[in-house]
Amino acid sequence: MGDACFSTQLIDGDGIFNVSGLENFMKDVRLGECGLSYAVVSIMGPQSSGKSTLLNHLFGTNFREMDAFRGRSQTTKGIWLAKAQNIEPCTLVMDLEGTDGRERGEDDTAFEKQSALFALAVSDIVLINMWCHDIGREQAANKPLLKTVFQVMMRLFSPRKTTLLFVIRDKSRTPLENLEPILREDIQKIWDAVPKPHAHKETPISEFFDVQVVALSSYEEKEELFKQQVSDLRDRFQHSIAPGGLAGDRRGVVPASGFSFSSQQFWKVIKENKDLDLPAHKVMVATVRCEEIGNEKVTSFIADEEWQQFEEAVQHDFVTGFGKKLSSLLDRCLSEYDMEAIYFDEGVRSSKRQQLESKLLQLVNPAYQSLLGHLHTRTLEAFKEYFGKALEKEGFAVAACNCTETFLEKFDRGSEDAAIQQVNWDTSKVRDKLRRDIEAHVASVRAAKLSELCAKYEAQLTKALVEPVESLLDSASEDTWPAIRKLLQRETKTAVLGLESAVSAFELDEATEKELLAKLEKHGRSVVESKAKEEAGRVLIRMKDRFSTLFSRDADSMPRVWTGKEDIKAITKTARSASVKLLSTMAAIRLEEDGDNIENTLSLALVDTSRHGTTDRSIQLSDPLASSSWERVAEEKTLITPVQCKNLWRQFKAETEYTVTQAIAAQEANKRNNNWLPPPWALAAMAILGFNEFMTLLRNPLYLFAIFVIYLVGKALWVQSEIGREFQHGFLPAILSLSTKFVPTVMNILKRLADAGQEPAAAPERQREMELQPKSTRNGSLYSNVTSAGSSSVTTSEIGPEYSSPVVQ
Repeated sequence: MGDACFSTQLIDGDGIFNVSGLENFMKDVRLGECGLSYAVVSIMGPQSSGKSTLLNHLFGTNFREMDAFRGRSQTTKGIWLAKAQNIEPCTLVMDLEGTDGRERGEDDTAFEKQSALFALAVSDIVLINMWCHDIGREQAANKPLLKTVFQVMMRLFSPRKTTLLFVIRDKSRTPLENLEPILREDIQKIWDAVPKPHAHKETPISEFFDVQVVALSSYEEKEELFKQQVSDLRDRFQHSIAPGGLAGDRRGVVPASGFSFSSQQFWKVIKENKDLDLPAHKVMVATVRCEEIGNEKVTSFIADEEWQQFEEAVQHDFVTGFGKKLSSLLDRCLSEYDMEAIYFDEGVRSSKRQQLESKLLQLVNPAYQSLLGHLHTRTLEAFKEYFGKALEKEGFAVAACNCTETFLEKFDRGSEDAAIQQVNWDTSKVRDKLRRDIEAHVASVRAAKLSELCAKYEAQLTKALVEPVESLLDSASEDTWPAIRKLLQRETKTAVLGLESAVSAFELDEATEKELLAKLEKHGRSVVESKAKEEAGRVLIRMKDRFSTLFSRDADSMPRVWTGKEDIKAITKTARSASVKLLSTMAAIRLEEDGDNIENTLSLALVDTSRHGTTDRSIQLSDPLASSSWERVAEEKTLITPVQCKNLWRQFKAETEYTVTQAIAAQEANKRNNNWLPPPWALAAMAILGFNEFMTLLRNPLYLFAIFVIYLVGKALWVQSEIGREFQHGFLPAILSLSTKFVPTVMNILKRLADAGQEPAAAPERQREMELQPKSTRNGSLYSNVTSAGSSSVTTSEIGPEYSSPVVQ
């Protein structure tokens, strides 16, 4: 029986509270599981009045009892605590040190009052153990005790109604019905005599105490009767906290789990000699215990294996069913708190529950935010993939709108799946961020697609303009720039219509679409302008080509032969005028129909200078090309400035002068070759003066034969020595060259004549071979290509040389 009551000294004789002992006691009796279903019974009374004996028989405890054979002395020191056996609900029994003991002395009543106040603060039922023979006596031993009880009661602020059960020990023959009124009268007198606060001066004792009286026979003289009466009294403690029970008033009861802390705080305040504010104490105990329970639940939640798995999983990926599962964990944790804190003050309990819920939500919030981040990333990546496929089937604007709505709804469903029941966290920021990221991706794809389309049509427009513009600029006529403008308008219009049709699927705003089309039009102009600048950089080459073509070839594009009949000056002027036209065409960009006088200025300054210079000396003094800009031409449209044109023309003339000089030399050489015979007057003089010699030749045929032979030999020498070609290089060079060739040529002719005489039959064949050989071969081999005397090759006439100017490439 002793082991089951777990008897523990709660406060020792020196007033030291046994904290660890109480904690162990609560664990042993499992008091924390009782909630409000428990009662506390304490007993007061004079020393050696049988208090411990009564409790042991009444509740089955094992408090130390006085040994009567050793004399009357103090048995219980301080306050002891035990659990009543076989009493429902759980009942705690406190055995207090007896009053008016000689061990403490007459004046040492501090502990007596402190223990009495402590018993009234924590107990539902207080047993007042008193002797029957003290009833009605003025100097009874119980009167100081009752005064102490009533005095300390005044220190309790708004106390609950405590049951005072007066146990009359060693009852005499006087019936209880006669003893009880006397006892109640004594109690009322003591109550009236006790000083009370002004607010309770007229308050009856029944507002503070529920006074009940019970009488027991002497344990020593009538033990069996005593035990029977104790047994009957024991039945009154069964279900004492039920309505109508001994401890019916349960206001301000501290839940069992807070009993240890509450008791400690009560004793601390009592030791400090302060008044006890029971409602405030109740709130304080509820606050501390609820906070302890909340902290325990937070610790338990953190250590929960299922939560740890969730926390680890959401760090890596989205977890389906997160909200439902986590809500279940939180609800379980809060339910456990509610079960443990249900008996504490409702206001404190609710407040601490909110704090617990807040702590738990703060604990899970990082995981929730991480989950939303994974949901955001997953949704965005899925959108990008799906949007790319949708563009292959739908127009851009339709695909963007449909995909955006679809995946925002998908995010909303994921947010609902992740939502926690205990809190309504706002996901609008993450959703707005997702929308912004989706819109940014759509914008980037739109920009890329539009860039591709623009590049495509710009490439098409570039291809359609570059070669035609180059060809038109090369022709350099009056219609060059009008043709370029017409070409630019036609090709730009075609490209713009194509781009406009292509971007219609994007549903762009009017300003953006106009900007794209204007950019394409501007690109077309820039292509023409850049090509014009490129060709302007090669204008000198173009001018020389134009001059060479017109100067060195005739109207049929055949190489021109300078026979002496051509007007080189006129041809040169025509070719230079064409080059000037080319220069004027390349001097400026003319994409607008703005008139200018560049061609006239260049013609007057470069081609027609002599004509105007002789008539007007003022024009000769003022150079129209001594400027860095053209009249009526903007600077940004200028390709070649007047000064640059003048320098180009000077270089052009210097590089084409040689061609003209060669043409003039060729023409003069041709004239000399065609006039190698003497003048007619010389022929007439020779005929008149040589008439006698001519007649002599007619009278003597041998002279004619000799002359004929000399003619043949001379003709052979003419042909073999190429005398006519030698004299084309000048008289003196010809004489020097012929002097070196004369003797070898004569020796070669004589040798061939000798060979021909020895082999007459082979002469015709050799003649035919010589005729078949090219002229250049015959001329290159002077010593091997001499024809035999009398051969027809000697009489072959020689074609005079032709002169043509070299074509400058």
